[in-house]
Amino acid sequence: MRLAYWMYEGTAHHGVARVMNSMRNVHAVFHAPQGDDYVTTLFTMLERTPNFPAMTTSVVSGNDLARGSMRLPDTLRQVAANHHPELIVVVASCSTILLQDNLEIATKEAGLGCDVIVYDANPYRMQETAAADGLFSELVKTYAAPQPLTAQPSVNILGPSSLGFHARHDLISLRRILKTLGVQVNVVAPWAASVGDLRRLAAAWLTIAPYRELGSTAANYLEAQFGTPALREAPIGVQPTLRWLNALIAGLNEVGARLTVPATPIKLPPLTDFSLDGLSAPSNVPWFARTADMESFSGKKAFVFGDATHTVGMAKFLVDELGMPLVGAGTYLLKEAAWVREQLAGYVKDEDFLATDEFQQVAQRIGDLRPDLVCGTQMERHTGRKHDLNVMVIAPPTHIESHLLAYRPFLAFDGADVIADEVYTTCTLGMEKHLIDMFGDAGLDESEGDVPPAVTSMAPVLAVAGGEPETAEALVAVAPATVAAVSSPVATVSSQPTVVTPVWTADAEVMLKKIPFFVRGRVRTNVEKYARERGIANITGDVLLAAKEHLGA
Repeated sequence: MRLAYWMYEGTAHHGVARVMNSMRNVHAVFHAPQGDDYVTTLFTMLERTPNFPAMTTSVVSGNDLARGSMRLPDTLRQVAANHHPELIVVVASCSTILLQDNLEIATKEAGLGCDVIVYDANPYRMQETAAADGLFSELVKTYAAPQPLTAQPSVNILGPSSLGFHARHDLISLRRILKTLGVQVNVVAPWAASVGDLRRLAAAWLTIAPYRELGSTAANYLEAQFGTPALREAPIGVQPTLRWLNALIAGLNEVGARLTVPATPIKLPPLTDFSLDGLSAPSNVPWFARTADMESFSGKKAFVFGDATHTVGMAKFLVDELGMPLVGAGTYLLKEAAWVREQLAGYVKDEDFLATDEFQQVAQRIGDLRPDLVCGTQMERHTGRKHDLNVMVIAPPTHIESHLLAYRPFLAFDGADVIADEVYTTCTLGMEKHLIDMFGDAGLDESEGDVPPAVTSMAPVLAVAGGEPETAEALVAVAPATVAAVSSPVATVSSQPTVVTPVWTADAEVMLKKIPFFVRGRVRTNVEKYARERGIANITGDVLLAAKEHLGA
């Protein structure tokens, strides 16, 4: 296990917690020293659920080690008495796994009436994604049982989980589509699933597993063990959703045709049925991509980096549906890198593909490319801020801002609209910020009573000098030499500024012509005002740049 300041994936501890905190009437017990209970804090900070995380730490102390004793059996009995779970999963942390305690014996010593599973989430061999998917698959193997299919067409939805990226919203989007088709949801897991729900998994006609990171391995098991077909694609974008819909209907009809009494085939209804109002197109993206608003972004270059599912979906969406070329893409999930590379063949050059779990390499690539849009994780958001780039978060790890209360899915038709809006507002706000930084008031005149910024910026000088003059004149009187020393080389402060009519030099005119025509006049006015206030007779390129820095301060 490599330690770093930032890691894209959490620990195996974290992956186990994601599954256990998703389910109902289960509990996780971590055999760990004090301090390894950080996971509880993480879920409390980020998860938008009313319940406290279903996790308890059985603390291992130095005194316990000296006496050769273990608190785990007592902790298990307390958890069973206080929470009455159907299932307890016991996991050793990265520290206590080195002790090589026999947790199986300890759990039997507790003498519990509920099920107890000791999960070997070895943090030196696996990280968050592998631990979460491995535990969920083990639970499915343990509890899924043979049983007859439901009378009506039904599906399992595997993958939505606690701290998943927009998982609750994606689930709502999928439920809306299934309801429109007249298809029942048999089980959703691990989100809000109980042990009893896991036992009913084999009753579904088909399994939907849109995320490669969690749920796909369990879907493979259900298909191999019970013959439940699986739909593993993620419907991200309009065209992928249409293909996904056709594949879903074909899969359900194939199962229905094999029944003793063949089921009535499911047909694709009018697409307007999938829209929120039931009247318009299910997504506005095809129309929006042809408008003048989006055409201005069609040649902008994008860089996409994240987990496997969202990197592939987002990269294809940008190219196929918004016409934004990729200058690079990649993933931090090294075990999925080959699949992501294969999926993005033709979308990004092989030499522009990046597979790494070291954020420094990603930051370096972004700094070298300086794309118009960065789609990544919270870490890429930090990198984008450093380079003043437009960044859209599309995959975990995330910030609290990515765990929204409002309906913001990434999957299906509704998700396509959300993504397009996010791309548009991210780029638009980025351009707006650029204009404000460059042109200052963005069309709003400064109040005549305002103190000139060149003077107010001297506040640190006052602190050094130990004085607090009340007026700009007093400032000049107290420390005129100091003010002159810190002033811009092309902008000096004078107690009696000379009224001049600035003249634009050739190099400044060339720079001015590079500014968009619809704000060029305003820029000329602002720069000339800047020059007059400072008694500058000739507006050169350096003066224009100094004005830009001043107006954006």
